[in-house]
Amino acid sequence: MTRLILATRNAGKITELRSILADAGLPHDLVGADAYPEIPDVKETGVTFAENALLKAHALARATGLPAVADDSGLCVDVLGGVPGIFSARWSGKHGDDKANLELLLAQLADIADEHRGAHFACAAALALPDGRERVVEGRLRGVLRHTPTGTNGFGYDPILQPDGDTRTCAELTPTEKNAISHRGKAFRGLVPVIRELLG
Repeated sequence: MTRLILATRNAGKITELRSILADAGLPHDLVGADAYPEIPDVKETGVTFAENALLKAHALARATGLPAVADDSGLCVDVLGGVPGIFSARWSGKHGDDKANLELLLAQLADIADEHRGAHFACAAALALPDGRERVVEGRLRGVLRHTPTGTNGFGYDPILQPDGDTRTCAELTPTEKNAISHRGKAFRGLVPVIRELLG
């Protein structure tokens, strides 16, 4: 059994990828970055989701000698030319302040009509091997942005993105419903054939 490390300390992400690997019949032992607390977090200095995911995956693969998976994701708003994008988690200036990020984005879009409020969540998931080989798979979840946040599930911009074909926001979906359509779920599931090819 090959050990695979996921570049996150988020237990929910680890559970999600474990479930996807198990459903695909892949027997890999998946652990999070917490299993290697001596390894520092990697600065996300890339200018695309794929670059940031690869930076984190290669850093972990080099440090542990194990195959590593990493992802980077964010919200891309059509009328804003694709931003916040890679700056989604720090859009208001402070990293990880979901409430401030959401309020700033809604203020910026306050006078934008419903027909121009298209957006998508994007995720790049990368697999890096200690020998330098790499692959990236991307997933998207398209929708429209609500004028006010609705729902208490999820995090980040989930309370304002209403997926195409649904009447609820991502924050109103159950975790199972969201995982089935989410950008991260799509990207992680897209890695399955890559993992099978490169790791067996």
